[in-house]
Amino acid sequence: MTRVFDDDLARGFGTRAIHAGQRPDMMSGAIMPPVYLTSTYVQEGLGKHKGYEYARTQNPTREALERNVAALEGARHGLAFSSGVACVDALMKLFKSGDHIICGENVYGGTYRLFDKVYRNFGIEYTFVDARDPQLIADACTPRTKAIVVETPTNPVMRLTDLKAAAQVAHKAGALLIVDNTFATPFFQHPFEHGADIVFHSTTKYLNGHSDMVGGIALLNDDDLATRLAFIQNTAGAVPGPMDCWLALRGTKTLHLRMPRHDANGRAIAAWLAKRLGHERVIYPGLESHPQHKLAKCQMTGFGGMIAVETGSQQNADAVLRRVRIFSLAESLGGVESLISHPASMTHASVPPATRAKFGLTDGLVRLSCGVEEQDDLLGDLEHAFAIL
Repeated sequence: MTRVFDDDLARGFGTRAIHAGQRPDMMSGAIMPPVYLTSTYVQEGLGKHKGYEYARTQNPTREALERNVAALEGARHGLAFSSGVACVDALMKLFKSGDHIICGENVYGGTYRLFDKVYRNFGIEYTFVDARDPQLIADACTPRTKAIVVETPTNPVMRLTDLKAAAQVAHKAGALLIVDNTFATPFFQHPFEHGADIVFHSTTKYLNGHSDMVGGIALLNDDDLATRLAFIQNTAGAVPGPMDCWLALRGTKTLHLRMPRHDANGRAIAAWLAKRLGHERVIYPGLESHPQHKLAKCQMTGFGGMIAVETGSQQNADAVLRRVRIFSLAESLGGVESLISHPASMTHASVPPATRAKFGLTDGLVRLSCGVEEQDDLLGDLEHAFAIL
C-alpha cells in the first residue's frame, strides 16, 4: 500500500500525470522509473532491509504507478492488480457470506459474470438495478447492504449514475459507494468529489492507452479500508508484473494529452452518426438527445470517445463490422487506435440475453472506441461502413 505525497496533490493535472509518485532514480539519475525485474530483495540481516522483502508484497515500479494514479484521482492510497477483474475480485474479498451488494444492471460483462457466477456461490447476495434512478438504488437497500457498485458511463449503453445521489443513498444505508471510473478517467470525472469511497479502473484501457498491457487499480482515501485491501492484495497475490506497471505509468504521462483528442473525435463522430442514422440510434452522453446529457455536463468535464450505435439487427451489425478499415474489430477500448466491437457476442456474451435486452443491449448494438487518429479519416471510414444502412 502506498501513499501520495501531499505536494503531488497540489499540482495541476498534467504535472501530476508526469511527475506524481515518482522521482529520478537515486543511483543513476534516470528520469524514468526503472523496471524492477526482481522477485526478492537482499536483506542486511534479520529484520533489516530497505523496505522491500518480496516482490508480491512490494515492488518499486508498482508503487510508482500506485502513487501516480492515486494522485490523479485525488486519493490517499492506490493498489494495483493484475487486471481490472482481479481488482474487482479483490474488492469483493472485503465482504463476507450474507452481505448484500447492489450493482448497476449495465456493467462490464466480466464484472457481472464475477458477481453472478462466482461470488453468489460464496453467499454474497447481489441485486442488479437501473442505477440511473437513485430511488431504485435506495429501494434495493436492506440492513445487510454493504456496498453499491456503479459504473458511469456504463459499458456499453452509456447510462450515467448521479454519483452524489448514489453516495447519499449508500452512506445512509451504512454502505460503501464503489465506482468504476474506467470510461471517464480521472481527467473527465472525479468520483471522490461526489462522495465515492472506492474508485477503480481497468488500467488496460485509457490509463495505459496503448493496448499493450493488462491491469487494474483501486483508489481509496480511508486508511483502515486501504489497509484491509492491501492485506488482500498481498495475501491473494493478484499483483501486476513490474513491466506492466511501467507500461501503464508510461501511459498516464500522456493521459491529459490523449483524452481531449478522444473527446473531440467522439463528439464529432457521435454528431455525424446522429445526423446520418437518427439521434434515437446513437448513444453518447455528449449529445443533447442523450436523456442524461444535463447530468453528464454537471458531473463530467468531457464526454470521451465511447459511443454505442444501434444498427437494427445482428445482420446489420455484422455487415458494418466487416466494412470498417481504420476501426479494428476487437475487444477492449481506450487505446490510441480506434476499435469497434459487438458487445452481445464479445464483452457481454456471458450476460443472459434477457438481462441484456432489459437494459437495451441488443444484437444490433455496436460499440465504438474512438481513438486519436485524424478525425476526417475516421469519419470517412464510418461513412463507408454505415453506407449499407
